[in-house]
Amino acid sequence: MARDYYEILGVSRGADKEEIKRAYRRLARKYHPDVNKDDGADERFKEINRAYEVLSEPDSRSRYDRFGEAGVPGAAGGGYQDFGDMGGFADIFESFFSGFAGGGQQPRRRSGPTRGNDLRVDQKLEFREAIFGGEKQINVSHLETCSNCAGSGAKPGTKPRTCSTCSGSGQVRRATRTPFGSFTQVSTCPTCNGTGQTIEEKCEVCGGQGLNQVTKKLKITIPAGVDSGTRLRVSGEGDAGQKGGPPGDLYVYLFVQADTEFEREGINILSEIKIGYLQAILGDKITINTVDGKKPLTIPSGTQPGTVLTLEGLGVPKLGNPVARGDHLITIKVDIPTKLSSEEREVLEKLLEKYKGNSAKGGIEGFLGGIFHR
Repeated sequence: MARDYYEILGVSRGADKEEIKRAYRRLARKYHPDVNKDDGADERFKEINRAYEVLSEPDSRSRYDRFGEAGVPGAAGGGYQDFGDMGGFADIFESFFSGFAGGGQQPRRRSGPTRGNDLRVDQKLEFREAIFGGEKQINVSHLETCSNCAGSGAKPGTKPRTCSTCSGSGQVRRATRTPFGSFTQVSTCPTCNGTGQTIEEKCEVCGGQGLNQVTKKLKITIPAGVDSGTRLRVSGEGDAGQKGGPPGDLYVYLFVQADTEFEREGINILSEIKIGYLQAILGDKITINTVDGKKPLTIPSGTQPGTVLTLEGLGVPKLGNPVARGDHLITIKVDIPTKLSSEEREVLEKLLEKYKGNSAKGGIEGFLGGIFHR
């Protein structure tokens, strides 16, 4: 049985859009196939994406809340469906009784222009690529209108003919008598497969489909400040429409790879540095790594282990407003040596004499501890 989409994302039915987005990003990082190699992680990842695709869009979420999965057909990651002709409870009621009457009603294929399917591509980004954005080249395999037959599917110089079995309707009807009365069963025409037309001489290039599978290279623009779970829409780069219909769109889902030195928390960047105990006591001016390159950092005298120092404006640009940036937060780790040279010991022992009364533990270790925890 299908699981509840809210349960999959771990949110309540009253969760707002931001709560749903945060839950999706957290789970996507955890179960992405490039990160999680456990059995079942791939299926879990697909479940998470399907749930987010439905609940992140107000219209599809509303239909899901009213009708469950029956209101949002379509496989996970396989593109968005056109729900414009969906009749709600009337369609569900009709489908139930048609099936009861004998085999279920087959959906009619549109004989006119139809919009192409939307496509999805997952794209990995380096940590700094996500922060500063830029152009990225991706390969996309999609359906394009056959140039040889202009999408008709028929050999050049010929054209499709109206199907003689269904007279172009794409459907055949059969009356069925049951104890509940007489019902008409409608099914897809077996001759034209629901298109309403037949092709006597098929195009040699596309085999009568009117479409060809083509792999092409696309340049997409990555906005500054994107994060794992960000979805970019590339208009018109999905599958081509049939019979002159408009193409679908391409959706690019972004996943940011972890960095060995930096971590991200919202629009702030986090890192750690280790300094010597004398630098912590006396203070110092040092140079540290940031995403913008090397920058100066002032260590105040008497800095305690675990102190967080801030470099303002060197964090992540705010998505949609790259002028506004977060901060770089640096956690200080203090390296207290376990061995001292004779010269260091001599100097420290002289200092210790002045502060002996303040050392609860005694010895150099107690003295240093007293300094760092005053």
